[in-house]
Amino acid sequence: MSYANFKPTFWAKEIQKALEAKCKIVNDCWTAFEGECKKGEKVKIIGLGEVTIGDYKGTLPDPETLADSSVYMDIDQAKFFNFKIDDIDKAQAREGLMEMYLEEVTDKMARVRDRHAASIATQAGGMSASTKLTTAKDAKALIDAGLLYLRENNVEIEDKVFIEIPYFMYQLFKDNLVELKTNNDELIKKGIVGMYDNCVVKYSNNLYNDGTDTYAMIRTKKGIAFASGIDRTEAYRPEKSFSDAIKGLNTFGAKSVRPKELYAIKVHK
Repeated sequence: MSYANFKPTFWAKEIQKALEAKCKIVNDCWTAFEGECKKGEKVKIIGLGEVTIGDYKGTLPDPETLADSSVYMDIDQAKFFNFKIDDIDKAQAREGLMEMYLEEVTDKMARVRDRHAASIATQAGGMSASTKLTTAKDAKALIDAGLLYLRENNVEIEDKVFIEIPYFMYQLFKDNLVELKTNNDELIKKGIVGMYDNCVVKYSNNLYNDGTDTYAMIRTKKGIAFASGIDRTEAYRPEKSFSDAIKGLNTFGAKSVRPKELYAIKVHK
């Protein structure tokens, strides 16, 4: 068979690696979880209740048992790709061709993953009213209100905070940004366009839209948790074709784990 030398594990790893580079919203999520991410499964995100701080008066009370505040994140998304190649072995031998296929797959899958992560803005702990955005002053006021919400909920000035806004909001707000001075090209590849009030600013076309408003986000990495995995990547011979084909499945899920570290700004033009 012409796809005898296809290496599915290699392709799966390459896709996952490329997705990590291309996903701009997902890359600012909390992704430090173990376990396989198969459709229908759950990822347990371990958490503990708060420790009591008391006055010491010579003796200690019995040690307290910390409450289990763990949450489960559903792996409820399963997205596939399935496309023909005339001859997989020849494509792999031809310099740059398989890379071109990989680029196409990861571009499309990255957008899908980013849009799902961005949809978690609807679970934000704080949210603005729907606002028709027309002035730079209004854009700044909405962002300042979101930052105030996070900082009143114990997000410190030294914590890494991301401000993710649609392009029309960026056009109004950009004069408030501190320009990037180093590693400009690499940062722009990640979607970073500047800094504001010690926060990283990005614009994205993949933010959630409810049909009226686009949901800009201000958040820490722990505002949204995300887990994913390439379940399968296979080469096969379609029954009704003389071509080879490659199919793959990507499963993932997202959840607002610390909603007080996620603020949504509802804006429209």
